[in-house]
Amino acid sequence: MSTTALAADALVGRQAPEVAPSPSGTPRRRPRIAGTTTEPLPVRGCSGEVLGRRAADVRRATAGSTRVRRQAVAEVEAPALRLTRRGRMLLTAISVVVFGSAIVVLGLRVTGVLVPGPDFSHTVPVQVAPGQTLWSIAQDTNPTQDPATVVEKIADLNKLASPADVVPGQTLQIPIAR
Repeated sequence: MSTTALAADALVGRQAPEVAPSPSGTPRRRPRIAGTTTEPLPVRGCSGEVLGRRAADVRRATAGSTRVRRQAVAEVEAPALRLTRRGRMLLTAISVVVFGSAIVVLGLRVTGVLVPGPDFSHTVPVQVAPGQTLWSIAQDTNPTQDPATVVEKIADLNKLASPADVVPGQTLQIPIAR
């Protein structure tokens, strides 16, 4: 016999549910089961002190008129915040992203990628001699700096498309680092 047939046989002798008035005055359907009383159901283990509320306060809050009930419920302490599994996973992911970013930035700083370039305080005019390149000029004028950075700065200051645009006799403005 199927479960549908068993359920139908179990319901054959039952009466239709009675309509009980609700506190707001509108009728509400409430099933009546033979052999039961109207006593309140026992409090389950997941309510009361476990949720941060005292069981007596909850009972007091639900008794009486609607206005008194609202005031009593407002006086009952709210339960402590509890993270779900999804919330813990999200918090972990955000923490990993934040700390990972900090490690990457610090690592780049240590390796010198994010170190600010040299601070050029002034420029001096230099006339290009035969056989000189921007690289050799950069090494002669700024021996403590990276020649690649100085060559790039010379090209920017003198509006050179490439380092090969230098001709002997040309006067260039050369930046000097502090």
